[in-house]
Amino acid sequence: FFCPVGFQASGVRCGIKKKDGALDLAVVRSETPCNAAAVFTTNAFQAAPCHVSREQLAINRGKIGGVVVNAGCANACTGSRGLQDAFRMVDIANSNGVSNPLIMSTGVIGPFLDMDKIEDGIESAAAQATSEYSGWEMLSRAVMTTDTYPKLFSKRCYNSKGEEIRFAGFTKGAGMIFPNMATMLSAIVTDANIDSGSLQKALQYATARSFNSISVDGDTSTNDTLAVLANGQASSVRITEDNECEDYLSFRDTLTTTASELAQELVKDGEGATKFVSVKVENAVSFESARKAGLSIANSSLVKTALFGQDANWGRILCAVGYSGEPVDTSKCSLWFEDEEHPGRSLMLVREGLPLNPIDEDRALQLLKRPNITLRVDLAVGSENATVWTCDFSYDYVKINADYRS
Repeated sequence: FFCPVGFQASGVRCGIKKKDGALDLAVVRSETPCNAAAVFTTNAFQAAPCHVSREQLAINRGKIGGVVVNAGCANACTGSRGLQDAFRMVDIANSNGVSNPLIMSTGVIGPFLDMDKIEDGIESAAAQATSEYSGWEMLSRAVMTTDTYPKLFSKRCYNSKGEEIRFAGFTKGAGMIFPNMATMLSAIVTDANIDSGSLQKALQYATARSFNSISVDGDTSTNDTLAVLANGQASSVRITEDNECEDYLSFRDTLTTTASELAQELVKDGEGATKFVSVKVENAVSFESARKAGLSIANSSLVKTALFGQDANWGRILCAVGYSGEPVDTSKCSLWFEDEEHPGRSLMLVREGLPLNPIDEDRALQLLKRPNITLRVDLAVGSENATVWTCDFSYDYVKINADYRS
């Protein structure tokens, strides 16, 4: 695990979650102020932490000192009291050595935070913050709700002077996952030396190719937040977006890889999921068009239930492309079930708009039984490609969400 220089993390129990012993409050802290960038949910009912974090960025963009996260209560649809509580979390963190933090909350929508427990939790987490892996592992557990495992990832790259730049990120989420950022929470910290404007541009690029390219159930949470903090401690080279120089491109692409790995973990841990599904859309008019067509497939309940049932109902896939609103040449469109283990043995289902009947049902079943499935669609209207990730809909998804509050 590559811990970025100058960052510390921790996770503690403060008692917000009902389950005995469950960690539910986390802190990430930088030894020095950070440049920061973030993207938030587009849901009209944005939670109080989103509003407060936006304000923190507007006022303290180059002076963000960390992130505070609570789990078990979303502090969403809580009106003026919810805002007051979120601002109080900032004040408590400031008093405990986490200066000008961003605030994140996840859990049930509607209830108010128990601020006495939150205050004790922030004090405890700040006191226990460490650069050791143990602190990051505790943090990744503390932010979980219906997640079945913690999601933590690190990566590194090198700048033009050979200096190592480290990235570490966490995420949480298993349901209500269809981010449209512009109850998924994620933060990535890095010791790169990069200005705020370039950081925001790199984040927008990375988000489109990671968290905005996944779907578990098509629901966009009130609390979606993805933040990136950069404290500049590891590098003497100032990264800027000017002319998209080598250092900026290396930073942007490593950030994108980090975000993509975290985003895919959300899908793999989707509520009730039995299959991880990659949807590859190629030869679209633009990357954005390919992404939207892919998400149309990824959000289709009919596609997702067919995949759970191991049913090669390819018509549902093309149907989803058709109503996506994105350009497609229906007379040249082709569709495959990919065999990632043996690329030469992929199963073509449609060639240039016509089905290849009869379908090799035995081969299709063989591919659909696998835990990892790849669908590939050729729109035949351009040269741009995109990949999105989703999972199937199982009986357990309904069971989990039928009694989420209990």
